[in-house]
Amino acid sequence: MTTGAPPPHLRCTLLRAVVAAAALAVGAAGCADHDAGTAPRPAPSPRTTSPQQLCTTLVTRWAQQLLADGGSGYGDYQSMGLSNGQYEILRAVLDAARTEEQRNGPASARQLIDHQTARRCTERYREGVPTGGPWQ
Repeated sequence: MTTGAPPPHLRCTLLRAVVAAAALAVGAAGCADHDAGTAPRPAPSPRTTSPQQLCTTLVTRWAQQLLADGGSGYGDYQSMGLSNGQYEILRAVLDAARTEEQRNGPASARQLIDHQTARRCTERYREGVPTGGPWQ
């Protein structure tokens, strides 16, 4: 009578093959990328700008523009995005730059703006953000 079952030695070979295949599958799963099933990591936070650097960037930009325009008006400090203290720095630096421009030319005036603005903004924010009002 033929039952269709494989002979015993073939059954052992098949069993070994199934066990080996299962072991390979488990082993391969253990080598898989551990982050594949997790959510992606968030992007790093954007770099923040220090108050000194922000002051220097804003005041330098406005001083260079006002010097190039040749106008005597300063405009509204709030519309420029400046605090009152930054606006005071702008006025002092721009006055000095105009004098420097008359004496030694525009290149020297631009260099004075860069140096004085950096120095004054560093002094203003050396102990953190000044207090005393919303526009200080």
